[in-house]
Amino acid sequence: MADVVQYRLERMTNELDDLEQRRIFTRREISEIVKQRTKFEYRLKRPSPLKQDYLAYIDYETQLDSLRRLRKKSVMRELQKQGLKTTKKMKKSVSDFAGITRIVDIYRLAVMRFKGDIELWFRYLEFCRQRRNGRMKKVLADVIKFHPKVPGVWIYAAAWEFDHNLNVEAARAIMQNGLRVCTTSEDLWIEYLRMELTFLNKLKARKVALGEDEGTFVRDPISLDKKQWRDENKELFMPLNEDRENNGVSDDENEKSMKKINKFQEQGFSILRTIYTGAVEAIPSCFNLRKRFLEILEATDLVNSEAIHREILSDMKRDFSTEPEYWDWLARLEYNPASRQDKSEEVTLSQIEKAVQVYEEAIEVLPTAIMLNQYAKFLNGVVTLLKLENEPSGLASPSASYIALLLRAYEKAKTMGYIDEDLACQHISFLLQLGRLEEAHKLAENLCRGKFSNSMQLWLLRFSVEVRHFTKDSISPSTAELLSIFELVKGVLTRVSISEAESLWLMALKFFANQKNYFDKLVEISVRSLAKDGGSEHGFSLSAAIVNFVLQKDGVPHARERYKRFIALPHPGLALYRACIELESNLASIGDKDSLVNARKLYESALKTYDQDLRLWRDYYLMETKMGTSETASAVYWRARKILKDTTALVTPDL
Repeated sequence: MADVVQYRLERMTNELDDLEQRRIFTRREISEIVKQRTKFEYRLKRPSPLKQDYLAYIDYETQLDSLRRLRKKSVMRELQKQGLKTTKKMKKSVSDFAGITRIVDIYRLAVMRFKGDIELWFRYLEFCRQRRNGRMKKVLADVIKFHPKVPGVWIYAAAWEFDHNLNVEAARAIMQNGLRVCTTSEDLWIEYLRMELTFLNKLKARKVALGEDEGTFVRDPISLDKKQWRDENKELFMPLNEDRENNGVSDDENEKSMKKINKFQEQGFSILRTIYTGAVEAIPSCFNLRKRFLEILEATDLVNSEAIHREILSDMKRDFSTEPEYWDWLARLEYNPASRQDKSEEVTLSQIEKAVQVYEEAIEVLPTAIMLNQYAKFLNGVVTLLKLENEPSGLASPSASYIALLLRAYEKAKTMGYIDEDLACQHISFLLQLGRLEEAHKLAENLCRGKFSNSMQLWLLRFSVEVRHFTKDSISPSTAELLSIFELVKGVLTRVSISEAESLWLMALKFFANQKNYFDKLVEISVRSLAKDGGSEHGFSLSAAIVNFVLQKDGVPHARERYKRFIALPHPGLALYRACIELESNLASIGDKDSLVNARKLYESALKTYDQDLRLWRDYYLMETKMGTSETASAVYWRARKILKDTTALVTPDL
């Protein structure tokens, strides 16, 4: 290994001598360069070098070459100030090429070592493309040889031939070979179509530049709108020259020009149709592929574009009419509330009506929960948007009819048995937005008694609806109403595990925080649940939440009583220990001596169960270094070194 490293270092002699002679680096800097390269070379000659070793070496050489170029420019400026000629003295030499050559060699070793790392291959390709060192074709051939099933490789190779080499035939051949290997690649088909249309548009632009043609087949929405308006209002324009002969010549020229344009449009249409047919045969079940073809079609102006547009839509309806995603996309093609456009109210309402008709047809064909959910989301977005648009003007909102449609959709889902948890929550929330509290109350009650009796989302809504229902006529609920709410919550909390009912526990504790009788009953329920299920190790801790509520309401002594009771349970959980330790540590930091003693007791109690928890030992040690003595801190440190199986993080006493 040492012989190989020495040989590679000796090959750098000419380069280093040249750098010193040109005064780009000093002898001391060159010694440091040799030292660093020796270190990297030994890393690469290990039995199992890491990928990071190669990348670190490449980064070092890249930065070194950048510094060399800057130093060279600086030396040239100094020579120019001295009035010396720089052409002969600073011409290209071995040091100008050695850095790039070395980086390429390192990349070659790296990709041969890690042939399956496609990210490393692309990094190599990018380096060759940026530095233009003439190895791009060789590297592309290698990456295609090792990764023929990666579509991105074929796309990259074709793009390089098309954009850099301006070799359309080679780019087309690469794309076609890629499609033979990766037949089911959606991106490859789309990029192939883009490449062919781009090439056709370049040919068209070239003829326009030479004065042989005019226009392009890229669709310009603004010019099309202007043209349509001018055609509809011909009588408003008066020609300045009414000479029939001139008009005849102009008509002939326009006819010839249109024929030339149509020729390119026909070619573009033929290309799109051919590639579309092949793509659909190769990937018949890919819905996104058809969408992307339509996007490209809408962005181009081709002959018979409307016919192929209808054909693609017809094929999509035939192949994907049983997919909710298709119907949702088709409806939002007519109108999408998320993409607001400056259009008149009549146009907007007309588009919404068309989208609603699509959804109604979809529900007839595909009456599923997903389809009804998407319909409800669409109508909800429409109602919200129409309210926002009409609210500033004070005009009556046309959203009333869509509100009725939305409520009918919710009822249809409920009647047909296709309602799911999300749709049920949306229905209740929408009724609350409309101010129909009684209807929301009845619906939540019926749903929670039926198939969604274990849905925590619905129970949270039910709880909030109950509270709003009882407080609509008074500031606070009566004793009987409090008892009703408590019994409702109690029935759920005793049936469902703590981890599932986390949000409901927090809501109930907050609501009954000032009702001591009910709060204590909730605490008793929690004790029974914790004794049964145990506390959590990380994340939400019910016992810690209760201690926090008690601390805010009754003070530190009562909070200590509560957490001591929880810790006495069979498995209190690490999260509770951490919360209690934080409480006592905060009190100890402001001078409470009893709190420091309590914190130590909590640490010792926690370490009896979690003696392999590195973070717990670290926090214990840090507390002793800040608030204890050097003896107690050292004792904790050496206990940790003795007990922990993994002592890699305890190499130094500062943890």
